[in-house]
Amino acid sequence: MKKLMLLLVLVLAFPMASQADYVDVISSKLNAGCTMGKYLQIVQDFRVQWADSRGYKVEILFPAQSRDINTFYWVGRIANAEAFGKGLDAWSAAQADPNSAPAKLMARFRECSSSESRAGYYTR
Repeated sequence: MKKLMLLLVLVLAFPMASQADYVDVISSKLNAGCTMGKYLQIVQDFRVQWADSRGYKVEILFPAQSRDINTFYWVGRIANAEAFGKGLDAWSAAQADPNSAPAKLMARFRECSSSESRAGYYTR
């Protein structure tokens, strides 16, 4: 069933993925006490403070119907795997400074959601 859900995510994401060579897919669930509105505000802050300047675009897919209605998907896209890797390296390095924007954003993401899986895909 998980493979079927992943295939569904890819099928839904394909039109936007055709604009990019690398797609980043993360399945997550909200933590107790966090609302989707709060999560989406963190996503918007991520866009403004980090992603937009690096060419990383993100959309959140919510299930309209699913075996697991509580799981939602982060679908990010960027020009290529090299650009994704450079961004991930910079994001990871910034986590060492608790006052950096990426570290503050990551703390908010962790407080609000729990990632279940992550996968990267090439598009052609």
